[in-house]
Amino acid sequence: MATDPSFIEYVAEQAGLGARLSWKRMFGEYGLYIDDTVVAFACDDSLFVKPTIATAALCAGLPKRPPYPGAKDHPVADEWLDDSERLRGLLLATLAAVPPPKPKRPKAAKKVAAKKAAKKVAAKKVAAKKVAAKKAATSAKKPAAPAKR
Repeated sequence: MATDPSFIEYVAEQAGLGARLSWKRMFGEYGLYIDDTVVAFACDDSLFVKPTIATAALCAGLPKRPPYPGAKDHPVADEWLDDSERLRGLLLATLAAVPPPKPKRPKAAKKVAAKKAAKKVAAKKVAAKKVAAKKAATSAKKPAAPAKR
């Protein structure tokens, strides 16, 4: 069952983080971000908080289950959706505990890196052809052994 967009809006309203909280569609559900860092997932109209060592104590009483097949268990914070302060505190504690996202390379840098990689591959192919041609030329110069009768 997919998460209803009104559920996401309700979570955002309850968290009270304004423009700091955003969400994006992920694997058919939603990822919730604070300052461009994933802190929770909304799956099947439930709020799954990223499990961290630092937030384990805060989430001790919450049920845990995987947000999607193959995932590790995440604390389910549905019980806290009506308690704005507690929910906001949990999300901010999670933000403090997870590492910041890695900076993305600009598209121009990606294109340059791809061109360099293509040039390296082409240079290797040329070098391999030269080596093969040299071997062929060397073997052609050797006189053939006389046939034995």
